Amino acid sequence: MPTARSLDAQLPQRGSWSESRTWIPSVRAVVDRRLLINFRVAPEALARLLPAPFRPKLVRGWGLAGICLLRLRDARPAGLPAFLGLSSENAAHRIAVEWEDADGVTREGVFVPRRDTASRFNELVGGRVFPGVHHGATFQVWEPGNRFKIAVFPTADPVHPLLRVHAHLTDSLPRDSVFGSVREAEEFFRAGAIGWSPGRRAGELDGLELRALDWHLEPLTTDWVESSFFNDNPFLPAGSWKFDSTFLMRKVECEWHARGREGRF
Repeated sequence: MPTARSLDAQLPQRGSWSESRTWIPSVRAVVDRRLLINFRVAPEALARLLPAPFRPKLVRGWGLAGICLLRLRDARPAGLPAFLGLSSENAAHRIAVEWEDADGVTREGVFVPRRDTASRFNELVGGRVFPGVHHGATFQVWEPGNRFKIAVFPTADPVHPLLRVHAHLTDSLPRDSVFGSVREAEEFFRAGAIGWSPGRRAGELDGLELRALDWHLEPLTTDWVESSFFNDNPFLPAGSWKFDSTFLMRKVECEWHARGREGRF
C-alpha cells in the first residue's frame, strides 16, 4: 500500500484545559451519506495519541480508530428552515475513548484529532461559533449505485491524499472484525456520540454531541483503503494496526449539540 504524508495534527497537551464558551447551541442536518472506516489498533500504541483524561475504549482487547466520511445536506442552526441549509463533504479522524467524569462515572465518546471539509463556510466557523476546527480539503467522490470511491486531499498539500477508499455494499461483516454483528457495531457507534477535538488554541478541546434519529448501519466490503494517519504515523508502527470494517449510514436526520470547552468531565 502506498505511503502518504502524515496528518501533522496538533494534539492538546496533557492536563491542559480551558473554560467553556458560548456557541450556537445546535445544528440540524440530513446525513446524506456517512462512511465509518475502522481500524483495530494495539491499545498501547493508540494511547500515545490521546491527551488526558482519555484512554482507548477496547473491543475484544483492541482499540478502535478510523475515519468518518460525512456528506451533509440542509445543515443549518436548529430552528431555521431546511431551504436555508448548506451541503458539504467532510471527514473526521476519530479514536474511540473512555474517561471518568467529575463523579467518577465512566463516559464514552471519541477523540477527533483532525477534521477536514470541502466547505469554506465550515472552515471559517468551525472552532469559532460552533465546535470543531476544520481544515480545508478537496473531495473526489464517485458513487455509482451502491459503490463508493472517495479521495480526500488537503488544501495545503493537494498532491498527497489524506485518505482514499473504494468500497461496495454487502450483507456481512469481515470474518476477522472485532464486531460480532452489525447490531453490535450500531450500539458501539451510538455510545460514541460525544466527540472532543483540538480547539483553536493550544490545550483547548471542543465538545460536540451527535444525536441521530436512527443508527442503522449497512456493512461494506472494502476493496482498497489508505490513510496517512495510519500509513505514516510514527506512533503507529507496522504491526500495531490492521483494517477492521467499514459501515454505511444514509438519509438520517441528525442534530449536533455544542458541549462547549470543558475543564472537567
